[in-house]
Amino acid sequence: MANRQLKSGLLANAHFLSSPHFDERPPECNIDLLVIHCISLPPEQYGGDYVEDFFLGKLDCHLHPYFQQLESVRVSAHLYIKRDGQLLQFVPLDKRAWHAGLSAFAGQSRCNDFSIGIELEGDVNHPYTLAQYQCLAAVTVQLQQRYPLITQDRITGHSDIAPDRKDDPGPHFDWQHYFACLNSKDN
Repeated sequence: MANRQLKSGLLANAHFLSSPHFDERPPECNIDLLVIHCISLPPEQYGGDYVEDFFLGKLDCHLHPYFQQLESVRVSAHLYIKRDGQLLQFVPLDKRAWHAGLSAFAGQSRCNDFSIGIELEGDVNHPYTLAQYQCLAAVTVQLQQRYPLITQDRITGHSDIAPDRKDDPGPHFDWQHYFACLNSKDN
């Protein structure tokens, strides 16, 4: 069952919610980059379904003043890890999610074409949870098994591929801890 789900671009351990905000990757594109983001809606508030609604194109932008600026925004991520470690998937891995925007990595632009985007429920002003790091490390190992070109040096933050526009996952994202979790999962 897991192999069949992996072939369909879905992770067996993720709850799948189909976002309309994706399209096909360019032909013969190698998936070789993992981009880590953070999001909370409204900012710095956790636990609701607003992020899911946003990625699904169903966010009622009248519910909160901040949401008004999101009225015509169409974004998604492949995966979303909530504060409790729950894993949600919005776009099959072999499809192009709309998470990176105007971006470049190692001289290659249009990162959405060749990357997988993971959003963490959070913001740049607060630490992430242990459950999130554990889930992120486990998912990363799965992704690296499926896409071996995603090596540790091909894992980056949104701020690194769009430094003039983005600052996530932010200074509270503990890269050292994440890589330690990741390396312990490899052994």
